[in-house]
Amino acid sequence: MNNHSSWQRKELLFLILYAIVFYVIIIRRSLQLSQDYYGKLYGLRPGWIGGWLNDVSDAQWRNFRGNLPVLTIVLGIFTSVANMLRVYYQLKAKGMSIVWLLISLAYLSYLHGACIIFILLIASVNFLLVKIFGQKKYFLFVLWVFNISILICNRVYEGYRFTSIGKHWSYLDNFRGTFRWQICFNLVTLRMISFGCDYHWAHFSSRSDRKKHIQSCRKCSSGQTCYLLLQEGNGQNDIFSFSIYLCYLVYAPLYIAGPILSFNAFASQIDTPQKSYSLRQVAWYGLRWYISLFLMELMTHLFYYNAFAISGLWKQLSPMDVFIIGYGVLNFMWLKFFLIWRYFRFWSLISGIEAPENMPKCINNCYNLESFWKNWHASFNKWLVRYVYIPLGGSQRKLLNVWVIFTFVAIWHDLEWKLLSWAWLTCIFFVPEMIAKSAANAFQVRSAFGEFVFREISAVAGAITITCLMVANLVGYVIGPSGMNWLISRFLQKEGLPTLGGMFVTFYVGTKLMFHIRDAKEMRRD
Repeated sequence: MNNHSSWQRKELLFLILYAIVFYVIIIRRSLQLSQDYYGKLYGLRPGWIGGWLNDVSDAQWRNFRGNLPVLTIVLGIFTSVANMLRVYYQLKAKGMSIVWLLISLAYLSYLHGACIIFILLIASVNFLLVKIFGQKKYFLFVLWVFNISILICNRVYEGYRFTSIGKHWSYLDNFRGTFRWQICFNLVTLRMISFGCDYHWAHFSSRSDRKKHIQSCRKCSSGQTCYLLLQEGNGQNDIFSFSIYLCYLVYAPLYIAGPILSFNAFASQIDTPQKSYSLRQVAWYGLRWYISLFLMELMTHLFYYNAFAISGLWKQLSPMDVFIIGYGVLNFMWLKFFLIWRYFRFWSLISGIEAPENMPKCINNCYNLESFWKNWHASFNKWLVRYVYIPLGGSQRKLLNVWVIFTFVAIWHDLEWKLLSWAWLTCIFFVPEMIAKSAANAFQVRSAFGEFVFREISAVAGAITITCLMVANLVGYVIGPSGMNWLISRFLQKEGLPTLGGMFVTFYVGTKLMFHIRDAKEMRRD
């Protein structure tokens, strides 16, 4: 046993040293690439750190970063007003829903102008469908057909034009606001489906044993309420009112980007504010976000990963440099979404609504597809599990469900061929992992040597998975399907094979390091 522990310590030391050398090489080469090519890159602007240019080539990050001061002032005023009214008038669900509804509609009027009419019209039709057909057995089919049809029509007709309704409405096309409403409506669609399903299930037997859950859940047994209990608890009929429903759809702190939470969880917290986070914990959460923002500023000033991707210059680079740019782009994307999602979740926490955390784990600490997707857009994953995966049969039809889920996710994001390619590539990579995981669960390790072999095989599988994840996300978000053949041929040439081998060894070492992190967390938990 002591020999085993000694070997693990030596292995951990080697893995850490390898990781340090790897990142030193990555950082040095990234800096060199930025210096050599900055004159040919798109989207660079004068920065504020050491005279370096700043990479603001990503439109989503540029808009968020540019509007951050105004957004902070607006959301600060909103939450202050809402919290003061809650305390002064001792408002509960109905009263707070009206307060937040009025605030949020004012917010949406600025964002979308006259197009708020489309949002309210579609939301009202969905509400009527729920109230009329919600207690019918075929209701879920009607709900999904309506919402997917709306999702597709919004994109095909690009948010519609008032001119198509009638010439006397055409003047409203001059007041379409500052932000395309059909983009934000993707999240509203998820909320409309959530409201319909929660209403439908509230009229049937409970889907969970609350007493059994409270006894087995560490958080609930301590007197707090976990998100699962908030989500699964069937609400009373009075919470399914139009004001609470509409407030849920357009709730200002979470409207633009989420995170997404179920209707049941929202309605219970607008009635009784969350108690999981103390004021001190919320303040610490905000401080950590600010530190992460500074890290992002350093990254975009020093490394122009995204500018390389959109400029197409990666095609002129060596395989090693292509890997560095691809790896950098994925880390940039992770940090971008991390900052956006946590910013809006922070304001929601101040307002008394706790939404699921979207990025609970770093992108560099995921070695299988299931773990990656549970931790990337985690709130969306919870939504998919509750409203798609379980109704379709759950684990009994897992191999089939994954195709339905990822196809829906691609369509939900946008009607683009490269996103469907990303979705189906992910499914192709997902199926072998699920089969291997089922086989591994059935395999009983009875000796130290067997444990060693199993761990090594798992590390190799992890390296393969990370490679597949990288390819799928680069195809979906950077190079598109047309660039896939180029990417494969580039790495399978004589010049690219050493890079491919080094990349695989690095991912193998990274996976082993993740195993040690996992083991340390389990020991601490015990």
